[in-house]
Amino acid sequence: MATLILVRHGRSTANTAGLLAGWTPGVALDERGNEQAAELPARLAAVPLAAVVSSPLQRCRETMAPLLAARPELAAHTDERIGECHYGDWSGRKLSELSEEPLMKIVQQHPSAATFPGGESMRAMQARAVDCVRDWNARIEEEHGADAVFLVCSHGDIIKSLVADALGMHLDLFQRVHVEPCSVTAIRYTPTRPFLLRLGDTGDFGSFAPREHPAAPGAASDKETEGTGNAVVGGGAGAV
Repeated sequence: MATLILVRHGRSTANTAGLLAGWTPGVALDERGNEQAAELPARLAAVPLAAVVSSPLQRCRETMAPLLAARPELAAHTDERIGECHYGDWSGRKLSELSEEPLMKIVQQHPSAATFPGGESMRAMQARAVDCVRDWNARIEEEHGADAVFLVCSHGDIIKSLVADALGMHLDLFQRVHVEPCSVTAIRYTPTRPFLLRLGDTGDFGSFAPREHPAAPGAASDKETEGTGNAVVGGGAGAV
């Protein structure tokens, strides 16, 4: 069956401001995010893509723009089912403030029971995302054959939930997965089981090294979660 390439959008202005963007309008790529998007065509140059499916949100569309410009023959689609989690009343708020909310403990430790106020549950988020990629997988295979490869550009929590599904992990374990901005994750679906081929691949191992300088004031540094046991909701800013 077809192979799915999952790309998280490049670093956004919300990532560097430490905000949980959700579906907040006008969240664009920052300078580093645009650089990441510009590098993506070369990183994927050897992959014969059959189609691109993107979240409708601006940061994903901007991430895909250089790739689509480099490959004008590619069929481009949008699908709301792989749009970001609907965080409801949490959308646009600082992650540092949200860390004090009682619900955050549930989001971190028991996400299958978490429903965002005024938004959706994490179970519903995963279910729509899984339905989306499986629908597209069947369509791509039918139109392009079993060896086809297609790309989906989405968001951190969406990709993490898809990885959990592919690995047969309960959603309550998905916070153990981390994907950086503009990272590549690959899943090959077969009639009997999925196979995880890549996870959060950026080709850059610099983020493993200790930081020489602190993150910008207010920024959501992924290093802040070390020792706390918490994941960065929404995916984090990656290496600064």
